[in-house]
Amino acid sequence: MRRRSPEPPATAPRRRARSLFLSALACTSVALGGAFVPVTAQAADVPAPTAHYDMSHAGSALLDISGNGRNATLTGLTDASFADAGGDQVARFKSDGYASLPKGLVTGTDNAFAVEYTVKTQTTANQFGWVIGDGVGPWNTTQLGNHVFVNPRNPDGSPSGQVLAGIRVKDSGNGETRMPFGGTLNPGFTTLTLVGTGTGSSTALTLYRDGVQISTVTAAKSMASIVPSGSTLGYLGRSLYTGDPLLTADVTDVKFWDTALTADQVASSMPTAAAKAAATSALLRPDVLPVLLAGNPSLTAVSTNMTLPATSSGVPLTWTSSNPAVVSGTGVVSRSIAQDTPVTLTATTGQGAVLTFDVVVLAPSINDDLDALVLATRTTENLPLAVTGAKNGTAITWTSSDPALVTPTSTSYTAPAVGAADPFRGGGVVTRPAYGSGDKPVTLTATATLNGVTETRSFSLTVAELGRTAPDAGYASAYFKSDGDEKIYQAATSGNDFFTFSPVNGGKAVITSTTDTKGLRDPFILRSHNGDKYYMVATDLCISCGTGWGDAQSKGSLKIEVWESTDLVTWTRTNGADTGITVNQPAAGMTWAPEAYWDDALQSYVVFFSSRLYSDATKTNSDKLYSRVFSVITRDFRTFTQPPATWQDTGYARIDSTITKIGDYYYRFTKNEEGGAAGTLEAGKDIFLEKSTVLTAPTTSSNWNADPTKTWQLTDTNMTKLETGQDGEGPEIIKLNAGDPNDTTANGDGYAFLVDNYGQGGYKAFVTSGAAIAGSSQSARLSKSADWNVSTKGGLPASPRHGAFVSVPQTVLTAMKKWTGVTAVDSTTTLTADGRTVTAKVAAADKGDVAGTVTFTGGTWSSTVALSGGSASAVVPAGVSGVTASYNGYADALVRPSASAALPLDTLELAPAVSTRCIAGKVVLTVTVKNTDTAAADITVDSAYGTKAFPSVAPGSSASAAFTTRLKSTPAGSVTVTGTAPGQPAFAATLPYQAATC
Repeated sequence: MRRRSPEPPATAPRRRARSLFLSALACTSVALGGAFVPVTAQAADVPAPTAHYDMSHAGSALLDISGNGRNATLTGLTDASFADAGGDQVARFKSDGYASLPKGLVTGTDNAFAVEYTVKTQTTANQFGWVIGDGVGPWNTTQLGNHVFVNPRNPDGSPSGQVLAGIRVKDSGNGETRMPFGGTLNPGFTTLTLVGTGTGSSTALTLYRDGVQISTVTAAKSMASIVPSGSTLGYLGRSLYTGDPLLTADVTDVKFWDTALTADQVASSMPTAAAKAAATSALLRPDVLPVLLAGNPSLTAVSTNMTLPATSSGVPLTWTSSNPAVVSGTGVVSRSIAQDTPVTLTATTGQGAVLTFDVVVLAPSINDDLDALVLATRTTENLPLAVTGAKNGTAITWTSSDPALVTPTSTSYTAPAVGAADPFRGGGVVTRPAYGSGDKPVTLTATATLNGVTETRSFSLTVAELGRTAPDAGYASAYFKSDGDEKIYQAATSGNDFFTFSPVNGGKAVITSTTDTKGLRDPFILRSHNGDKYYMVATDLCISCGTGWGDAQSKGSLKIEVWESTDLVTWTRTNGADTGITVNQPAAGMTWAPEAYWDDALQSYVVFFSSRLYSDATKTNSDKLYSRVFSVITRDFRTFTQPPATWQDTGYARIDSTITKIGDYYYRFTKNEEGGAAGTLEAGKDIFLEKSTVLTAPTTSSNWNADPTKTWQLTDTNMTKLETGQDGEGPEIIKLNAGDPNDTTANGDGYAFLVDNYGQGGYKAFVTSGAAIAGSSQSARLSKSADWNVSTKGGLPASPRHGAFVSVPQTVLTAMKKWTGVTAVDSTTTLTADGRTVTAKVAAADKGDVAGTVTFTGGTWSSTVALSGGSASAVVPAGVSGVTASYNGYADALVRPSASAALPLDTLELAPAVSTRCIAGKVVLTVTVKNTDTAAADITVDSAYGTKAFPSVAPGSSASAAFTTRLKSTPAGSVTVTGTAPGQPAFAATLPYQAATC
């Protein structure tokens, strides 16, 4: 900004002159807490600054326009980092760069100096606006340089976000003296001036906000101990504390003096209130625009509600609309229009400026909604058959070519009295074909109706057969390690013992984020409803990237990161893009600890996460910012219902829910995030337990006596801290596998419960039972039982932070250990005979499903039969003396082929035949049996018209039986021939015959 100052004019390559800083103004005003303090326009005698940075820049130089040639050096900031605010350059620090100040601005020959700094920011963080001093290091170390600093919005203090200044000279402690908090920045650009005075080892600091003193302190420290001896005096936008983020703020003007300024000089030097208001207004438009769009692609293509922020950069905004029937004064869009309609939205700022935004609201199109329908061409999950168009709200119904395979939209659907309504109204529920029976095709047709117009669109897809299943034989885990290592790691047990985890993938991270915030925390793995796929969701958060915890909860990601896998080794994004999926609402502060669980009633997955919720997308209010838990519904982990439903809001902070279902009840473990008691929750930072028969039932209070058929009933609280001695979060619950030695229950009812002691050591485990969880109540709490103790076995992943645990079959466990894809398991084929009927049984080494075919072979004869329930049978024709059976595998190649040993068939050898003929107009049934064996045989022939026996038929001889039916016509039927001989298996055969007429 141009200001009244005595230095000579300078030419700045990237700056235009402004006319707003007019010394001819008779009077102006400075905003202070809602009041305006007059500042006379007649300038006091202000000394020339040692450097003046008005954000003119050239290449990597931030130009000094004082004439002293003390340019600062830019790091990470380019031309794109600067904006034109109506003729003034503004440096837009986005935690991505800083400027190094040259020596000579302040010399330290005495304690007199002054720094004037005009800034605008809504980011509260441990950041430095400017600092004199050098040497980056941790708190209370000699690596940390002595310094004096100003932070425009500090997270400490009450309220948070006040201006902080201080001076630090290392002594027996860290040696920092902070100035008392004096308040927050004024709306828009604010000028902060820090003045130092004093001699010797005593420095008095006075801080001014827009010319008015707000804080002062005297410290026994000297500037001589602070000013570095090297070429760098300090920095703009960089803290000296290790781990602090770079500055996030807009800065438009900075001056330095190697002398103190008086209060009058402070007021005279700084820019006028009108100039700062003009610069603020010039930046408001690009700041407001993305908030205003609220998901619309542009101002000329508006189809959904807009967000009209009440404030921006602390500046109040008042909105009006030229056509409230189409876009209201609160941003509600009505598309009951026949053609595209222009609307002008006008925002009047609290500083008197006017911003206008010309928008075009698009008329609804039925084809837009049909075009937005996307279905997988092959599905293993229920289908998200939308009943409301995503673009224009078109009413959609679905029909199915095979309702037994995929259900259509139900015309009689009614929402339940408790919990979420099915967003698909009964449609899209898939019944997959049995494993081994193959995929099946289906055609789904969407009928869309809008404003009396109807269109249809058909989708052909394949419903995948059920996947192969096998008993669980071990466990897998996923987790991140620390605030400095926000990547996803995995571990697996050595066998079917929960306490035998070790890292996989050589201990290296399995997934490292390069998009969104570039951090991954709180991974959760859910096995799909049908068991043949795994989904993983994770928090999009990176504290090590420089995000402070304040911004992490107010300006955090609205996305969750989502992958799927069949082997827990290869993970692919469900959305087909290397980015997360937005599931939260614009007014949310963060999207933490996502988890998911299958809802039997909805036939869908419910994804839930913790978040603060602000009044609107500007996120400027400071009330009611406790964390709540929200939920969305999905069937494919690609599309999610919007907006999120408020699932848990009791007026107290709660985060990190996890779910298990036992019998008819869902059981939910959640962290009380309050520092202390929260109503009936008797302790803060610990886990409590609730139950309900309705997964999506809302929770508005923690109530021991709540009706669990209508909401969630509290059944335990303060569950872990008394046992672990640590605060706990990230609870996880997993049922122990059959055969796990840690399950000491008589009926296989064991569970492992885990809690993340995030302050020390990561997860701790408790072993309990489903009966104990289900039986917990106010009078008989699970956590008060004698066997509720931390397991001492060890064997959990090393120092894991908030993660997940899931049961896996042997194939997946082996894949994780070898870090390869799932490989085929061995099989064995056994063959038995009952007379001439042979049966092959195929078993997989992991005791899992087997599908495919078996080929029986004997001599020149063979027969291929499909397996059913792991077995196949065939009748071996006479004359075949031995058979083998070969399992041929299946199309998925998950079980290796195998063959049986040869099985000799020593049965009695007979050759029967049947025929019909006419005698005297009546049908006669004739059965001839030749004894082809070497021993005499007793032969019996059974028919519908009688039974005849032939004892001791000699080898090579035949027996013939004629049955007179006494009928002119006989239906088709069969006769049974049996034969026995001493010392040999019996012969049995059934012979069919055709219908006959005489």
